[in-house]
Amino acid sequence: MTEQPARPTSRDVARAVGVSQATVSLVLGGKWPGRVSERTAGLVRDAAHALGYRPNLAARSLRLGTTRTALLVVPALTNEFFARVYTGAAEVAAAHGFGVVLYPSPAGTGPARDPFASARTALDGVIASSMATDALDAISGADGTDLPLVMLDSDPAAPGAAARVNLDIADGMRQVTEHLLGLGHRRLLHLASAVASWTFDVRARALAETVRGVPGATVRTASALLDTGAARQAVEHALAAPGPRPTALICDDDILAAGACKAVRRLGLRVPEDISVTGFDDLTLATALEPELTTVRLPAEQVGERGMTALLTVLDGRRPETGDLPVSLVVRESTAPPAPA
Repeated sequence: MTEQPARPTSRDVARAVGVSQATVSLVLGGKWPGRVSERTAGLVRDAAHALGYRPNLAARSLRLGTTRTALLVVPALTNEFFARVYTGAAEVAAAHGFGVVLYPSPAGTGPARDPFASARTALDGVIASSMATDALDAISGADGTDLPLVMLDSDPAAPGAAARVNLDIADGMRQVTEHLLGLGHRRLLHLASAVASWTFDVRARALAETVRGVPGATVRTASALLDTGAARQAVEHALAAPGPRPTALICDDDILAAGACKAVRRLGLRVPEDISVTGFDDLTLATALEPELTTVRLPAEQVGERGMTALLTVLDGRRPETGDLPVSLVVRESTAPPAPA
């Protein structure tokens, strides 16, 4: 029988770099900032990779009383945005010897059931995206033994979170609204999400505030669930209503915008010649549409990265980074000046 080569140990990594095993543990455990130089940390990571060293997470968990596992709760697994959030979180977690369990809230916004016999014995912390804090009571607990909770894209005034990671959603809506107003549009239709959520409330307020200071500008509102069929029906109904037809549709996300574009075509109209359409998120769908969609790009991977980093920082007893992540307007072919009256 062929003898298996010995598995590399932290002592092997330490010997290769010329540092102590304690230094190796600090670096590979993600606790080196302020204790080990960046150069040494890089050398340790390189040596561990070259040797094929992997920490014994089971032994470490028993020793430290931790599982090195985080739960990421999202409204849906079918939305590309949340898949990208997971990608960002998982990359940071892997670099620190953590795993991430992805779990969808059954109803989209909560309440989320505990996917374990007891999350507090299976997890070190929870990251929740675009959900109300009180939807997570079954997981994070409300009896004084709460898991650290990091909220993504959530109301900064809501209690219960150890850290928050927010996008500058209001600025995104201001950018897209100012783009349409700058093109000369004054009759706007807001296709709002029918899902009750802080992030969609922020979009509605920012839109109303931006339009308020522009003479002659008006906004009507229609709402639909986050589904292209529901969006198409809502826009068809809104465009058939009495009164002057809107010249631009501002949609709360790209899925709604796709349904809006279908509605415009079904009514024998053209995008953008007759009606401009905008989205929000910059999903892959935005460039699959014809014409391609003007939308607001949200850095989803960065949201996940910042969220996982915040959780690790809290677990280490330090203060996480603050400040909203910037978003950007992406102008494509679905918007143009309104047709002459």
